[in-house]
Amino acid sequence: MSAAVTVSIAGVSYATLSPEKTEEQAREVANQATCRTVNSAIAAYVALNDKAPVRITDLTEYVDGDITAYRIVGGVAAGPGCKTHQPR
Repeated sequence: MSAAVTVSIAGVSYATLSPEKTEEQAREVANQATCRTVNSAIAAYVALNDKAPVRITDLTEYVDGDITAYRIVGGVAAGPGCKTHQPR
């Protein structure tokens, strides 16, 4: 318990002493899209266009953040953090 409190205090102290670095890291994480975000964008695209997106760039207006690490495979997102679905 005391180790957890010590580590927590150290983290808060570091963030206080380095606010620029902390803000930079927060912005970097916030700008990264997730697999779930991309799949939600695919669903929104289909709902609004009555067809599936062909390229990941078709989704840029549906997502805030960088989705360049993703691609569309079989109608779903593929990329960092995405589970691969193998046919049975």
